[in-house]
Amino acid sequence: MAAKTNGYYDDLVESYLFAEVARRASKYEAEHPDVKMIRMGIGDVTRPLPPVVTEAMKDASDEMGRAETFRGYGPYEGYDFLREAVQRYYKGFGVDMELSAIFISDGAKSDLGNFLDIFAQDNTVLVPDPVYPVYVDTNIMAGRRILYAMSSEENGFLPMPEDIVSEEGKAEIPDIIYLCSPNNPTGAVYTREQLKTWIDYANANGSIILFDAAYECFVTGDLPHSIFEVEGARTCAVEFCSFSKKAGFTGTRCGYTVIPEDLVRDGKKIRDLWLRRQSTKYNGVPYIVQRGAEAVFTEEGEKQIAWNIDYYKENAKIIADTLDRLGIYYTGGKNSPYIWLRCPDITKCADYDEVIAGTPSAADPDAPLSWKFFDYLLQKAAVVGTPGAGFGTSGEAFLRLTAFSTKENTQEAMERLTKMLGTE
Repeated sequence: MAAKTNGYYDDLVESYLFAEVARRASKYEAEHPDVKMIRMGIGDVTRPLPPVVTEAMKDASDEMGRAETFRGYGPYEGYDFLREAVQRYYKGFGVDMELSAIFISDGAKSDLGNFLDIFAQDNTVLVPDPVYPVYVDTNIMAGRRILYAMSSEENGFLPMPEDIVSEEGKAEIPDIIYLCSPNNPTGAVYTREQLKTWIDYANANGSIILFDAAYECFVTGDLPHSIFEVEGARTCAVEFCSFSKKAGFTGTRCGYTVIPEDLVRDGKKIRDLWLRRQSTKYNGVPYIVQRGAEAVFTEEGEKQIAWNIDYYKENAKIIADTLDRLGIYYTGGKNSPYIWLRCPDITKCADYDEVIAGTPSAADPDAPLSWKFFDYLLQKAAVVGTPGAGFGTSGEAFLRLTAFSTKENTQEAMERLTKMLGTE
């Protein structure tokens, strides 16, 4: 007998979306070393960690170098100083959350995948389409059945329970529901009324909502930052958040997951199951990183972080204003760092075949329009986006751009896009 691999991995698409984007971009860069390529595809930040964060990390590093202040393994839930800071942050939204509900993690992406460990394999999972690929791939890896809630221009890329369709073409009730607001990739944001509809649906059917709030720091006005701002969420929802976009922790890794004591299924508290999972498989975020994250919630930290977020919002506005001038439909860009734009049909351009010669799109005439537009934009303008088809069937004619570049590169990219489409 030989060791057997997980056969469900065979059901995954051959290449992770962002790995394929990076591969094509790197190939172009190697073939055009003298051309400045502008990356606006992957949602990685460019602004450095705020000074208040790095100073806190330096102080914590010094502590770790002294015997009297050295710390080894930390609490599985995270240190209380950071959990209490998160608790105060929620209080700012009008949400009173018990400390026992807050778990510190190495990021929302990890927890969104790892959280599946506490659920049975035969749970049916619902994801919106288009969707962040991690939701789909981690459930495929586990062999779960996946339903989709389809979105489009008609529903503003904010699917509701009536948009759930199974493979058999009939409505079904999922056990686990993924929601993301502000949405990745579309940038669309649910209102309180829309979230209330999902919450009532989940409570009525015993479903659990896994709510990805990684981009809540970009929300303005009366739109909700947290699902727990809406009545009824405590008995049906788990919230995942991250310091990656809020404070530039993409390379540092820290986030938090919130599981209310009131969330119970099969007679068991979900937070207790998660603690059991974490204490078995996870040793927590480093003390130095948690001290840096704590500084995010200080008065000075909030000021410095607001500057970075405003910087990215200005980039998003530059992109949105350009698309407005070009008459291109899009969502996002106002309460999100993502802009989800409808791809112009560049296959009708006279130079289309010449421009994409030698690209995967040239080799596959049946490739989705979003991949064709991706290759055309890359080859002609040296700008990298993310093809919507990689996020699901509803994204086949769309492209995602991010606002995480520099202001100079964002302006230049939009100038190149305008020139490419011949509307200077």
